[in-house]
Amino acid sequence: MRVIAGSARGTRLGPVPVGTRPLSDRAREGLFSSLGHRVVGAKVLDLFAGTGAVGIEALSRGALHATFVDNSRRAVATIEANLKRTKLVELATPVRADWNVFFAHQEPKRYDLVFLDPPYRIPGEEVDAALFFLDEGWLSPGWTVVLTRPRRSYTDVVPVNWQVTRRLEYGDTLVVVYREV
Repeated sequence: MRVIAGSARGTRLGPVPVGTRPLSDRAREGLFSSLGHRVVGAKVLDLFAGTGAVGIEALSRGALHATFVDNSRRAVATIEANLKRTKLVELATPVRADWNVFFAHQEPKRYDLVFLDPPYRIPGEEVDAALFFLDEGWLSPGWTVVLTRPRRSYTDVVPVNWQVTRRLEYGDTLVVVYREV
């Protein structure tokens, strides 16, 4: 895995922790091409961050700050190592917590761009709950939320003010981009 564009372009990221399924380089490249200008100056939340590759890509492309949330000690160590490799440490806050604990113990912060790349084994109801938590004061006006799920098994259950603006498919991965109606 590598950073595709921006200030850290070409930087190879560290080994993927066991049990982590990162978004492929090809899928990240397509996703960020579709996001375009929405990345520059954004405050980013990367939930289920894994290696941090998606949030790091956003930082490399001009996001102001990224918060990385993952419940795995190994994943957070990998994120921290990848931030050092890319020299983006000062723009990031790694947090080791389950997504629901993160939301429960933080005052809502407004994010412009949110990435959720949960493990495929996490039930759809739990992913839907995370989306509804985001809608409760965590999103800035003009927000974008990106969700990845297995291509064949995902059905949208989102807040009523959310609209699908893109659906991208890469192998067995479905990438859905939501924006406020």
